Amino acid sequence: MDLMSHCDHDSIAYRKKTIPFSVIRSDRKTMEIAVNPDKTIVVRVPRYSDMDVIRRKVFRRAKWIVKQMDYFDQFMPRPVHRQFINGETHFYMGKRYRIKLVEDLTPSVKLLGPFFYVTGPTVKDSTQIEKQMNQWYLEKAIVQFQESLDRCWPKVSNLGYEKPEISIRKMEKRWGSLSKRGVLTLNSNLIKTSKASIDYVVTHELCHLVHRDHSPKFYQVLSSILPDWKRLKHHLEMSFV
Repeated sequence: MDLMSHCDHDSIAYRKKTIPFSVIRSDRKTMEIAVNPDKTIVVRVPRYSDMDVIRRKVFRRAKWIVKQMDYFDQFMPRPVHRQFINGETHFYMGKRYRIKLVEDLTPSVKLLGPFFYVTGPTVKDSTQIEKQMNQWYLEKAIVQFQESLDRCWPKVSNLGYEKPEISIRKMEKRWGSLSKRGVLTLNSNLIKTSKASIDYVVTHELCHLVHRDHSPKFYQVLSSILPDWKRLKHHLEMSFV
């Protein structure tokens, strides 16, 4: 936020719903409404805008705001609870594989044909199998996510920003995020989706280098870099991980 900006909080009533929003005042000439992935609403306005005028304008955009909030509801990762037992289905890079447990002194996870071959001295211990697979997924994610960033970066490298560093962790409601410090955090479950889906999330987050919110200007940048982003987003939303 600009040091000279000022933030207020307000809300409007729309179709039996209360829509809260933040108002950021700064030295700008036009008003802009943005709905963030966490469904917070930010209204950026000229410094001396009248609050009643702001409320009326937000009300006029209420239908669009609700539509955007519903849109982001669909985008949130859906938890799918899979067991770590013989025959259970798991995903890697958008493809489906089944677990085959093999008792062996040496713990390992290998992808062979349509199967995850998981070995260890205690293959009946599903907690241990889960730990082995999660470690395997993390090792693959470190490689695949970096390769995705390397593929996607040339599309935005000419915009004058520094290439972000990658952080990987489980996130309940986001596929990715970009911090103000320039760290690109990716949901570890992305390794279970397709290569195209990973690239979409990485590109989406890289566009936040230019615009931190999800304003129309953000989507203009995203569309210029990735014209078919809506199709890719829909594909990701339909993924079961």
